[in-house]
Amino acid sequence: MEAVVGIDIGGSGIKGAPVDLAAGEFAAPRVRIPTPSPATPERVADVVAEVLAELDAPGPIGLTLPAVVRSGIVETASNIDEGWIGTHAVELFQRATARPVAVVNDADAAGLAEMCFGAGRTRSGVVAVITLGTGIGSAVFVDGTLVPNTELGHLPLHDEAAENWAAESVREEDDLTWKRWAHRLQRYLELVERVLWPELIIIGGGVSKKSDKFLPRIHIRTELVPAELHNDAGIVGAALVAPGPVPAAHLVPAPPTDQPPST
Repeated sequence: MEAVVGIDIGGSGIKGAPVDLAAGEFAAPRVRIPTPSPATPERVADVVAEVLAELDAPGPIGLTLPAVVRSGIVETASNIDEGWIGTHAVELFQRATARPVAVVNDADAAGLAEMCFGAGRTRSGVVAVITLGTGIGSAVFVDGTLVPNTELGHLPLHDEAAENWAAESVREEDDLTWKRWAHRLQRYLELVERVLWPELIIIGGGVSKKSDKFLPRIHIRTELVPAELHNDAGIVGAALVAPGPVPAAHLVPAPPTDQPPST
């Protein structure tokens, strides 16, 4: 299978790489360029074109945005420039790159990567992937099928959005110990559990590399595991949704079933 380009647009950097969709791995080294400030649609599109020029990899592109994206149109801007609201992101990036483009919520992309190649592969039932970073992102799957744009980081907690109290960025800004931050995550994950009652919660984002410092301190009724793809998940997930002859849904392994085969 030919490599497809995935590009992950974040608050501090725009990262891209060609991805081998058979293995879920980068097919060449990643390129990263700082996110412009302000991160307006036009300036971000220009940087995406720069990333592609450095990658020198042909073919269709999948991109992530930290926003709700419906039918290619950006609906929210909680962690990006407000000028994105109402922007047809697919048309914007197609003009900037002259290539076929798909755009997806960043947490949904990370979730797709984890379900296809990481901690969620072969898992059935309801699975929630929670990404901890500048904010809190979420991706929810039912028997391997994505329920897009869930935005569980905006659930109300302590009279504000949960991500304003429990995100990884808050831990750093407030200089919280791992123990104190784990206490906050405990309260947040209890809320997620009461809303979804999933079979599995996967904790993603770069901080998942340090999961041994906080996950053992959290005790909920749902199985809780760290992500396996860490910061690569966004790029891999973006590549999974890129336009092409094989729809992304067909790349995600079917979950196991206890039902006997039909005859």
